[in-house]
Amino acid sequence: MTKQPDIDPQETQEWLDALDAVFENEGVDRAHFLLERLIDKARRSGAYQPYSANTAYLNTIPVHQEQRFPGDLAMERRIRSFVRWNAMAMVIQANRLSTELGGHIASFASSATLLDVAYNHFLRARGEQHGGDLVFLQGHSAPGIYARAYLEGRISEEQLYNFRQEVDGNGLPSYPHPWLMPEFWQFPTVSMGLGPLMAIYQARFMRYLDHRGLIDSADRRVWAFLGDGEMDEPESLGAISLAARERLDNLVFVVNCNLQRLDGPVRGNAKIIQELEAVFRGAGWNVIKVVWGRYWDPLFARDKQGLLLKRMEECVDGDYQAYKAKGGAYTREHFFGKYPELRELVANMTDEDIWRLNRGGHDPIKVYNAYLAATTANGKPTVILAKTVKGYGMGVAGEGMNITHSQKKMGEVALKAFRDRFNIPISDDQIGAAPFYKPADDSPEMAYLREREAERGGHLPARKVEAPALEIPPLARFESLLQGSGEKEMSTTMAFVRLLNLIIRDPGIGRYVVPIVPDEARTFGMEGMFRQLGIYSSQGQLYEPVDADQVMFYREDKQGQILQEGINEAGAMSSWIAAATAYANHGQSMIPFYIYYSMFGFQRIGDLAWAAGDMRARGFLIGGTAGRTTLAGEGLQHQDGHSPVLAATLPNCITYDPAYAYELAVIVQDGMRRMYQAQEDRFYYITAMNENYVQPPMPEGAETGILKGLHRVHVAEQGAHRVQLLGAGAILRETLAAAELLARDFDIAADVWSVTSFNELRRDGIDAERWNRLHPEQPPRTSYVETQLAATEGPVIAATDYIRAYAEQIRPHVPRAYVTLGTDGFGRSDTRSQLRRFFEVNRHYVVLAALKALADAGTLPAARVSEAIERYRIDPEKPNPTTV
Repeated sequence: MTKQPDIDPQETQEWLDALDAVFENEGVDRAHFLLERLIDKARRSGAYQPYSANTAYLNTIPVHQEQRFPGDLAMERRIRSFVRWNAMAMVIQANRLSTELGGHIASFASSATLLDVAYNHFLRARGEQHGGDLVFLQGHSAPGIYARAYLEGRISEEQLYNFRQEVDGNGLPSYPHPWLMPEFWQFPTVSMGLGPLMAIYQARFMRYLDHRGLIDSADRRVWAFLGDGEMDEPESLGAISLAARERLDNLVFVVNCNLQRLDGPVRGNAKIIQELEAVFRGAGWNVIKVVWGRYWDPLFARDKQGLLLKRMEECVDGDYQAYKAKGGAYTREHFFGKYPELRELVANMTDEDIWRLNRGGHDPIKVYNAYLAATTANGKPTVILAKTVKGYGMGVAGEGMNITHSQKKMGEVALKAFRDRFNIPISDDQIGAAPFYKPADDSPEMAYLREREAERGGHLPARKVEAPALEIPPLARFESLLQGSGEKEMSTTMAFVRLLNLIIRDPGIGRYVVPIVPDEARTFGMEGMFRQLGIYSSQGQLYEPVDADQVMFYREDKQGQILQEGINEAGAMSSWIAAATAYANHGQSMIPFYIYYSMFGFQRIGDLAWAAGDMRARGFLIGGTAGRTTLAGEGLQHQDGHSPVLAATLPNCITYDPAYAYELAVIVQDGMRRMYQAQEDRFYYITAMNENYVQPPMPEGAETGILKGLHRVHVAEQGAHRVQLLGAGAILRETLAAAELLARDFDIAADVWSVTSFNELRRDGIDAERWNRLHPEQPPRTSYVETQLAATEGPVIAATDYIRAYAEQIRPHVPRAYVTLGTDGFGRSDTRSQLRRFFEVNRHYVVLAALKALADAGTLPAARVSEAIERYRIDPEKPNPTTV
């Protein structure tokens, strides 16, 4: 409403009458066109017109435009009531067993109608005639999803009783977890903010697959059911402009605006619906507000002065929370009572009538019409902002109250009130037990439920793995990398690019490769792929690139294969997840390779990486410019000293740090075999360096050791003493140089081992250790690293380009004295040699560590260690790099 005084009410009324005439005779679209032209004219004439992205605090779809509800409202309410009861009973039963188990009642209670209408009339399951919708479900609503699946016969009563009790089997996880229920849940969503972000990129990837001719995505949608509190997460809104830019009208957000987060109001002093409307409209989305239920419609029709809307817009969400929590009399006094005209408007209504004035998200007719509008293609993604009550139906146990999110118990009085409100056929003598309820199989309710399932093509959520295995080319196909680089120097990053090109050119699997880069393709030497493969763009290329006259020009294409995500690690990772789960979501295995600055990997997108593990993703993450000293000039924030350690926290992530091109080829080929031929639910994190050096040929029989994590690359001649040097990735060449110095300067023979994965060695060692503990009378097993080192002599020295914790992982499995060197501390900008000296991981410090280990063992005089310190000009008083 304008704040300017009306100096000519008669003229104002004439304009309003004219607008009404246009509405009546020519429709809403014509009126909108005329208003836009008037505003444009005013601005071009120099008038100041402040922009507002908000519409009135009313339903977007007026009553006269609503379509008839196609289902049986009474029947659907009964079914929905049973689901509500069982969802509540699940949490109560679990907490009667133990308060440790927790659970949530209030979130699903507020979103039951939103989900029910979607399930009955809009969500499509995968079948012969339809590829199926992808549905991101609000994590805290999981009990309601289980409760509906119980009625459908997909989940047993025993499983309901075992909610949040999974260890002994036949239980149900707290939230959506595909890892734990691989045939049920599609996506993990309770790490809030990731659902909206991943949903956007899933919708975009669906279009990518369609444009490349790999799937038919017609009439398929991505639905994301979200909470208004969740929208405060930066990830929730971080990619909404991409959705509009890509015209993803296959994407629907449903934001359950129950006005409350965990501790209190989302926006106590404002309106979250209006705030989100402005954000999404400004980003180019189609916004549909479902604010008021149909019990308000007669009041709006009788309010000729617009006072009802005025009062609604005066109130903030903190007020609306109180109106619902404190009942009809309070609402009459504090909402309607401000204006005499409004008090008179509800004079013939009881307090109970006022309390029953429903919010739009609890009205199936309003919700149905919003979904219908959202699924009408208009070139825009749609967000539905539906106003609800948190804890709807919980009554005195927490309906609309700040405590409701944490409520896990309901007393007998509250249970009876819940039962009576939703007409659940449970007797008074049973009510205290809060039993589950399921109608007879031949009941009208179950028949209707099956009818709805058949109409929608089956059950959701459901995860179906039907992708055929891919035929992976043999290792010999990558002979050019196995035979070394001759005299030419090459980084492992360039080796990766060559390997990727070989895979893409393979006639069997090449078209399924998805190269993903976050605006770093030129850094990684991948710009040659721009012209060869094209960069995916839903619009093609509408301009002539500035480098069109060059060989490697920038080419965008609607059928492009590369996903170039810009400076956007979270978005690129979300695209990788979409590709890495295509085998389950689209029935087509894709092979994604996402290469990025390793330092901006797990520490930046670690939550998404964890979600990828939960989703059983299959693909390759390539940590480019990895290591704390291989990336020389970039400095502290770019130098990665810990990504393999972070990757080790992901149970199904297989991590490698190869030093040589042949190691990389062996790892990637075997990874493709495991993930896409054997169809193992694993994904890979592989480091790649930008340091150029000669790539040697692969030693005969090295494959097994490469994959297990350790193989010998140098066997020393005889010496006075012997040591074992373990080098990894960028520091392997320093250990080889150290072996030469030990032989030349100290007559010590040093065997050198390439450790491709301390993580895999640790896992193998833990497996052996556990087996021995559980089988005390059986012959003990030995770990791979212990088996390999058992036939060798001397202390073991490990040096890596990462923090010492990376190499320390295998200490329990090394059979002799073990010393580790690493790059703990903050990075620096300098040359590689200077950085390695600073972090004490260069050849001289490797030699020093070997000599000191021999001296500690009593096989070498301590004076020889001092000799090395002096010979290599090592400063014993140099500050500790971990503290400076």
